[in-house]
Amino acid sequence: MTKVFLKKKIAPRVANGHPWIFANEVEKVTDAAVEPGAIVDVYYHDEKFCGRGYINPKSQILVRLLTRKKEAIDEQFFHNRILQAWQYRQRTGYTENCRLVFGEADEMPALIIDKFNDYFVIQTLSLGMDNWKPAIIAALQRIFEPKGIYERNDVPVRELEGLQQQKGFLSEPFDPKIIINENGLRFHVDLENGQKTGYFLDQQDNRRAIQHIVKGAEVLGAFTYTGTFEIHAAHYGAKSVLGLDISENAVAQANRNAALNGLDQICRFEAVNAFDVLKQWVKDGRQYDVVMLDPPAFTKSRENIQKAITGYKEINLRGMKLVRNGGFLVTSSCTNLVHPELFLQTIDMAAKDARKRIRQVTFQAQASDHPIIWGMDNTNYLKFLIVEVCDR
Repeated sequence: MTKVFLKKKIAPRVANGHPWIFANEVEKVTDAAVEPGAIVDVYYHDEKFCGRGYINPKSQILVRLLTRKKEAIDEQFFHNRILQAWQYRQRTGYTENCRLVFGEADEMPALIIDKFNDYFVIQTLSLGMDNWKPAIIAALQRIFEPKGIYERNDVPVRELEGLQQQKGFLSEPFDPKIIINENGLRFHVDLENGQKTGYFLDQQDNRRAIQHIVKGAEVLGAFTYTGTFEIHAAHYGAKSVLGLDISENAVAQANRNAALNGLDQICRFEAVNAFDVLKQWVKDGRQYDVVMLDPPAFTKSRENIQKAITGYKEINLRGMKLVRNGGFLVTSSCTNLVHPELFLQTIDMAAKDARKRIRQVTFQAQASDHPIIWGMDNTNYLKFLIVEVCDR
């Protein structure tokens, strides 16, 4: 097996368990013609064993470690890892819909598997993991006997690994438009064309967190996508709910979701540019009891972090100004490069500029089926905050 030797000075994160090894951390590779995607053994500079993983000379991340043991990487390895991931979800209460495999957090770097009841959606985001796709599919078939498996590898990050973007069936074809249950509600999910893997499972616990603050409230939601937060608000007793999103397709599905749950008399959605509308409605003096903001990631590169912070500050400032005295702001960020402390600082700056006094109700991360590994920042990406907003 090809051996990879690390430099003497490497980032402590490797020794502390992080599976990524960058090309500039490597002293030498014993086989210069090693096949991309092949399994290699990694050693520290003193020749002590570090771990075993897959290599890709075309990627900035030269090696992604799969194990710290000298164990065989084969079909049974992936079967065991996926079974362990499933057992963790069962023990923590996620059985119907969940992120079954969350990449590095489940010791399977660059692999995402979402479970929607009896249907599964897979993303293999690196060459090494893509090579093991047949083993992954075989494991899902053996463990779950699913009704269908769909591939959502239509993501640009694959191109950094020399892979093509693609999507399609990995099982017998099925209708990719399904209906799932969440918190006593039903939602249409488009596995083929919906964002990411079709649905944002990472907010499923956070959607329950609004149940007390929305009772009898006039609620405004911005960046609603398919309306999950807004429909939960209506379900939990809101007086009225208005959701805004720039995508006409998302708004159409949100309205279908409201009708599916018999909540279309309380909850409605409009296709507008939320940035522009929030700004105008502040000028118009509109007020709501609860304002909910769930924007997309504002940046995926470190170079644009300041722009992302400016964006978060601006929309949260507008959101606070639309909240009636004593009402609540519900706000999220899925930008993993904006760390939790920085996100809270940004909200604090927005409150000061809006001349509002805020009181934290709850601050949470993503649902526990997306476990966080300390020291792996990419596993701790979602910030979910509820604050009470009062006039100064």
